[in-house]
Parts: sequence; C-alpha cells; structure tokens
Amino acid sequence: MNFGLTDEQQMIADTVRDFVEREIYPYEVEVERTGEVPDEVAAEIKRKTLELGFYACNFPEEVGGAGLSHLEFALVERELGRGSMALTHFFGRPQNILMACEGAQRERYLLPAVRGERMDALAMTEPGAGSDVRGMKTTARRDGGDWVVNGTKHFISGADHADFVIVFVATGEDQTSKGPKKRITAFLVDRGTHGFTIRDGYKSVSHRGYKNMILEFDDCRLPDAQVLGAVDGGFEVMNTWLYATRITVATMAVGRARRVFDMALNYAAERKQFGQEIGKFQGVSFQLADMVTEIDAADWLTLASAWRLDQGLPANREIASAKLYASEMLARVTDATLQIFGGMGLMDDFPIERFWRDARVERIWDGTSEIQRHIIGRELLRPLGA
Repeated sequence: MNFGLTDEQQMIADTVRDFVEREIYPYEVEVERTGEVPDEVAAEIKRKTLELGFYACNFPEEVGGAGLSHLEFALVERELGRGSMALTHFFGRPQNILMACEGAQRERYLLPAVRGERMDALAMTEPGAGSDVRGMKTTARRDGGDWVVNGTKHFISGADHADFVIVFVATGEDQTSKGPKKRITAFLVDRGTHGFTIRDGYKSVSHRGYKNMILEFDDCRLPDAQVLGAVDGGFEVMNTWLYATRITVATMAVGRARRVFDMALNYAAERKQFGQEIGKFQGVSFQLADMVTEIDAADWLTLASAWRLDQGLPANREIASAKLYASEMLARVTDATLQIFGGMGLMDDFPIERFWRDARVERIWDGTSEIQRHIIGRELLRPLGA
C-alpha cells in the first residue's frame, strides 16, 4: 500500500500553500479588524489565481478547468484552509453543481463561472430549514409559462459577491405513508432579477469578512430556462454534485489545524516557565502529541474518502466520517493551542483566538455533526435491513 503523494500532487500542495502564505496571510489581520475584503484585494487574488491556472481547478478540462481529481482538489482545499476564508473565497472554486447546466445555461452560467467572469453562490438554508432540507418553505408555483418564487433563504455564504445564485425551492408535495414529502427544484437566479433581493445577514464570530447573506424572493418570476436539472429533481442534482462539499470542510479543517499546531509547537519550544521551555513539561508535550496524532488521522481519513471517489467506490459513509472527525478535531486542536498560549491566546495580539472562534462553525455548516453521525449510522445499518 502506497500512502505517499506523487511528485505532481506534492507540487500542487506546495504551490497552493506558497500562494496562501504570500497572497493571503498579509491581508488577514486587516480583514479580521474591518470584516471587509477590499475590492482591489479580491480582484488581485482572483487575477493571480487565474495566472496560476488554479481558478475553477475543480472543473474538468473540457469546460476550461484544471481537471484535478477529487484527491488533488482535496489537497488544494487543505492548503487553502490555512488562510482566511474571506480571502481564499476569491481563489475561485465555483459550485460543481453547475456541471448540471444544459444548453444555453452553459454559456450563461457554467463557462463564465469557470473563466472567473461570474461568481456563484448556493442557497438552500432557511430560518426554519437547516439540516431538514425538505422543511424549506420557499416555494415556486406555476403561473402561465413561468415560475413564481416566494420565500427567504439565510446563511448564504458568498452571496455578497455573487452574480447569480443556485437556489433550491419546493415545487410541489407528495403524500406518502410517512406524511407529506416536498418536491425540490433548483433554479439559477441572476442578481438584479425583479423580486429578488440580497441583503446583509447576521454578524458572525466565525470567519469575519466571509459574510452570510439573506436572500428574499417576492413574486420573483423565472422562466423554465432557469431550472437547473429537472423540475422536481433538485435532490438528484444535489446528491450528484454536492456530496463533495463535506470533503472541502474536512480538508480545510485539516489545513487550519496544521497551521494552529505549528504555532503551538513553536510557542511550546520558546516559552519558558519554571526555568525551562514549557514543551518539556508532560502537560504540554502530551497535548502536542495528541494534537498531531489527531491531525494526521483526520488528514488520512479525508484523503482516503477523496481517493474512493476517484476510484468510483461508495464513499458516503467515509465522507461523513471525515467531515465529522476533522471538524471536531479542529475544535480540540484550537482549544488545546489556546490553553498552551494561556491568557495571551485570548488576546488579539495573536491569531489563536480567531482560529478558536472560526473552528466552531465547522461542526455546523455543510451538515452538522449530528447529521454526519446519522448518515454514518444509516450506512452501517441499511445492509442489515435495520
């Protein structure tokens, strides 16, 4: 069994890490302070990513992407995880779901997104529907040859910079033995469409500058040409293209944990108490040992799930396990690092408190830890008929 990266894969990881250190790190403190990414900084990151050939690297070559494998893209996301999400957002990884575009949609949405000419955002979550996607209340009803959309989405990341959004709404309801079951359809909605409003969301303690937005639909009229995939086929589109977002969360958690661990390790080797470096005390050295062991375990678990996708193997349970373990590992690593830094870890002189705050949301978005455990348990019990 060969667990090593190829030379090309290592080059991908090294290139992205170098980019993050040179182009992302210098702006982090200011973005954290202001909660804003200056337009000129965002444009510069996008321009340099395009020059590097990594923009939309998660898309196949036939549509203009770099054609990276799932494993290679996981390496990219892992290294991007070291930097501020508000800034790495402009590294540009459009939603893979755009591969479901057909006909004129490809020229209007898919190809411009891959070229960096248009930015997208994904909208599913609502005030009353987070983990329970079928609980969404945003609806689209037929009116003549169009669809009329009404409702509200919230916690929509990246919508502040999006030129269009991919919105999932309820388009009907079936009666089943377990009660009503909503049918879901995905729509492509351009910024500026009549009846569609994007406004500021909530102020979050996690990932400042990476804003969440509120989307409001008030008799927003959309033609059939805006349907992505099939009518009532939203879950099929979702399951085909969006499962890998959980790998992204896991890999970015690993990258962030490695950056934080390096800070803890260096601080433990330099900080002196009671006449010696604190890393020489077992209370600290044992924490470091546990941290690096968990980081390595999360890294391998995550890369293994991406590798399974590349091999065409079932990976639903493995991806859920990776997201669950890596996100919870990051919480433990950031908390332990803060403890090693002591009181200074809570001061904004160091970025430790930022990583500590940022880590908390990873166990919530893209499927809570509880949802991941549900998926894992279901995958284990289904073959046994339970």
